[in-house]
Amino acid sequence: MALLLVAHGSRDPRHAATMEALRAVVTVLRPGLRTELAYLDFCAPGVPRALERLAADGVREVVALPLLLGRAFHAKVDLPSVLREAGARLPGLRIRRAAVLGPSPLLTAALERRLYEAGVGPADREGTGVVLASAGSSDPAAAEEFAAFAREWRHTAGWRAVRPAFASARPPRTEDAVRALRAEGVRRVVVAPYVLAPGRLPDRIARGAAGADVLAGVLGAAPEVGRLVVRRYEEAAGVVFPARPLPELSSTAGRAGRPGPSGV
Repeated sequence: MALLLVAHGSRDPRHAATMEALRAVVTVLRPGLRTELAYLDFCAPGVPRALERLAADGVREVVALPLLLGRAFHAKVDLPSVLREAGARLPGLRIRRAAVLGPSPLLTAALERRLYEAGVGPADREGTGVVLASAGSSDPAAAEEFAAFAREWRHTAGWRAVRPAFASARPPRTEDAVRALRAEGVRRVVVAPYVLAPGRLPDRIARGAAGADVLAGVLGAAPEVGRLVVRRYEEAAGVVFPARPLPELSSTAGRAGRPGPSGV
């Protein structure tokens, strides 16, 4: 069985580079598992082409795993449609579809890793308001799931506040959420991008973080994200591998820090 990671895709080359880095983390966590990467848009290979290559190599079963943080349009409509069409053309290839990545405690752990790398430690929680900024979706169910994720993170982690924000599709924008927390008397405001890779919308989040004290990095190839990918694969494939320890938090790797004039 092979694993096909399906990313959103972007014209920004940083997106594909980050997805390749995440794929590399997965191969370290699960050596011997054939792991390929495909995209829904903008980047190559597309999903149909990647599946054709796997079938041509003699693969008979594949888990297609969406590198998406929630169940919005791409997860509910785009990917299922692409997989149905590809499956009809490749009857010898069994395609299993894994669940999207979020929500998951491993994602909150990855968010906290990025904040820690940006200089926000456990002792800062009670006085810190977090703007949890996503790309955004017009799907009401996806937006509510994201809001519930923010509420749960505040409850379990002890932040003074966790305020959802969106780069597109619906308000509030990142800058609006930052201002709202300031107006409530929150002295330290940090922005945690709930996105996997850099690109146009993450850059919009970064610009909106100009009034915050700290901007964390994108989730990217955080070890927790790699572990979550493996977990979703195991769930879809019906197999369980022995767990491997995650690296300890680092205070220097991937540091983002205080937003500068450009927002990054």
